[in-house]
Amino acid sequence: MSIKPALTELPISTADTGFYRGFSHIVTISSKLLIGGLVIWAIAFPEQSGAVLNSINSFILASFGAWYIWTVALFILACIGLAIWPTAGRLKLGLADDVPEFSNFSWFSMMFGAGIGVGMLTWAVAEPVYHWNNNPEVIQGITNGGTADNIRMAYKWSFLHWGLGAWACYAIAGLALGFFSYRRGLPLTMRSSLTPLFGERLSGSIGHVVDIVAVVATILGVAQTLGFGVEQFVSGLTRIGIGGLTNEAGTANTAGVLVAIVVIMAASTASALSGVGKGIKWLSNINMVLSIALLGFFLLFGSTFFGMQALIVGLWDYVIALPDMMFRVWSTDGVEGSIAAKLESWQGAWSVFYWAWWIAFAPFVGLFLARISKGRTIREFVLGAMIVPSLMCFVWFTWAGGTAIDLELTGGASGVIAGAPDGDKIFAMVQYMLSPFLGWAMSVMIVILLMTYLVTTADSAVLIVNTINAAGDEGPKARPHIIFWGVALGAVVTALLLVGGLKAIQTAMVIGALPFSVVMVLQCVALTKAIYNDGRREQAGQPTTVVPATEPAE
Repeated sequence: MSIKPALTELPISTADTGFYRGFSHIVTISSKLLIGGLVIWAIAFPEQSGAVLNSINSFILASFGAWYIWTVALFILACIGLAIWPTAGRLKLGLADDVPEFSNFSWFSMMFGAGIGVGMLTWAVAEPVYHWNNNPEVIQGITNGGTADNIRMAYKWSFLHWGLGAWACYAIAGLALGFFSYRRGLPLTMRSSLTPLFGERLSGSIGHVVDIVAVVATILGVAQTLGFGVEQFVSGLTRIGIGGLTNEAGTANTAGVLVAIVVIMAASTASALSGVGKGIKWLSNINMVLSIALLGFFLLFGSTFFGMQALIVGLWDYVIALPDMMFRVWSTDGVEGSIAAKLESWQGAWSVFYWAWWIAFAPFVGLFLARISKGRTIREFVLGAMIVPSLMCFVWFTWAGGTAIDLELTGGASGVIAGAPDGDKIFAMVQYMLSPFLGWAMSVMIVILLMTYLVTTADSAVLIVNTINAAGDEGPKARPHIIFWGVALGAVVTALLLVGGLKAIQTAMVIGALPFSVVMVLQCVALTKAIYNDGRREQAGQPTTVVPATEPAE
């Protein structure tokens, strides 16, 4: 049975002249209107916007919680399956002669910095401490919160949220984009990853919708990350002696939010203007070096044995429990305050929230991973973009978070760490561990590290949004558009933080992630179909990649 040649052209209409030269009018203007409308609505009608967003969010969590759980399980299985599938694993994200552009160190640094770096500084301490006090086993009465017998449960759930599930979301999006862009020569934009399903129709309205959904999800997903980062950045500035930036609860006030956003977005926009190979690459290398230094501090001076034991035992518990945790969905029994209702509430606040966050972050991180992974095989990509970063997260959680738990459990911290706001926990810990001057110096280093992560995340997001708007053009973009999206991203974070705090950003992000989750499921189907058909094309003697421009077509 004959098979059609692979699609290697997907024309996308862009403007030839004017302010939007090189950009898709429909995608760019629609994205700007949607994001701009959200900012104006949130500022002009804070009570109405908050009520509407919360209502939609509650409906999504009640109706689509299981969808989020099962789709992320699909992404994990798809990534592992593609890596071990001989036909797929050996395929390059590129042509036969393509070689990686970046060294392994720079490649991993950029992946980790853009993917999860900011979250590490907040949640590597905060999340294990939280789950140590409360988790599904505590709710069910199996273990006791805040005791030694609950440590293993704390890491089982922390690893679930920051392990294979998180990175599988990024890897699926990155694989799909890299495969169709670098093997087929299609534009490096989200619609290209669905060509096996919709073909040339993606040049039109279907493709425009896919790209618009990706841009909106990116902005809201990155806003969530920056929102956490702003809170922690303000906590750090306060710890090193810059006052007037927090309220009585210890979280950022209006002045703190504005100062943090102006500093972060100004630096990130300047970095974005310099491109991936300059500003982003060097910032990623710097924050990786500082991350290693900070992690080294916890390895040497923290609870070293406790962390090692937590890592080994936690990995075992995670791997054994993963099949159950991947698919388990708790649903209420209709009785308010019952164990079933509490478990459903816990899962919505943690697992479903995280899966929505990673999905919303996936168009940004996935496209960025594809951009820096040309020339690597699918198997190498999965190892580098899914397995290794997961292990790195686990090390952070066990040594940084493990030190915090150990200090609370046996070190006399007495709530100094556990009682601090989430973004302030790491600062509270190092200042408890060290003398006043050394604690101050370590806090300064953490603030600098956090700043590099925030800038790397924001400037990468700006470049990715412009790449999608420019129909996959990776070349230099018009400076006004880079500046616009830098300002827009800062405005989204500022507006939502001032209107409803991190809860408002979380609500908007969960809503924005839902339509893109459908795109990602379709990406899994499209990628599998394409690789299977390429095997048939090889047997039929047909080409499976685009013919390089330097070689004449036969």
